[in-house]
Amino acid sequence: MHTQTLALRIDAPMQSWGVRSRFVKRDTASEPTKSGVVGLLASARGIDRDDDAALGEISKLKLGVRVDREGLLERDFHTAQEVPNTMGASHRTVVSDRYYLADALFLVVLEGPASLLQELEEAVRRPHWPLFFGRKAFVPAAPLVEPVAERGRWGTGLSQRPLGDVLRDHPWLERDPERQREMAGLEPDQRRLRTVVDVRPDHEYAERRHDLPLSFTEGARRYASRAVRVDQVLLTDGMISGHTTGAEGEAPCI
Repeated sequence: MHTQTLALRIDAPMQSWGVRSRFVKRDTASEPTKSGVVGLLASARGIDRDDDAALGEISKLKLGVRVDREGLLERDFHTAQEVPNTMGASHRTVVSDRYYLADALFLVVLEGPASLLQELEEAVRRPHWPLFFGRKAFVPAAPLVEPVAERGRWGTGLSQRPLGDVLRDHPWLERDPERQREMAGLEPDQRRLRTVVDVRPDHEYAERRHDLPLSFTEGARRYASRAVRVDQVLLTDGMISGHTTGAEGEAPCI
């Protein structure tokens, strides 16, 4: 089976990646969850919520996330009036805490069958349904798949390179010149970006995350646990400038 990787830019002023959201408390993880990424791609592809087989196909893809800019955890104090009780009778006012990430930026990389990733890239470019990051108001600030820019600077999209290689040396997605200069001024071993990557359950450094979707059926959502490794990659001068190359000196296939 021929495999590829698909790199996506996840960039928005506000994002929410809930893990344990229940009732009046809606949390967010500090990076995109597996369920959030699967839901995003399913929306792009036009997959119905109760199509467990199609969702399962996406869920099997290996996921890696690189945090190119850590977000700030913020909270909305949300009030809803005239909310009916479970019997639909008396109404009340409900106050809830809704958390989200502000000013975060992520490189999300998926690895798996080339045919599926090619379909997903096309779907992300021309989504069937609108794309958003956790809440309908949290829309992308930039295309998830970007073309190769001027002077050979890498874009996001399809690549023949393994997931770990893409996370390790894909150009930094940060565009703010001030932040670029600030990072370039640090000692090389102080420039680090956090990564979260799917691993085997028996991996020495495996951590459990309960965000692997089994079904998105309304009223019957089901999730399983997956194993991830939290690590770091060094941010090199080439990654900051945006002109790094692969192991063979070739840019990825976009």
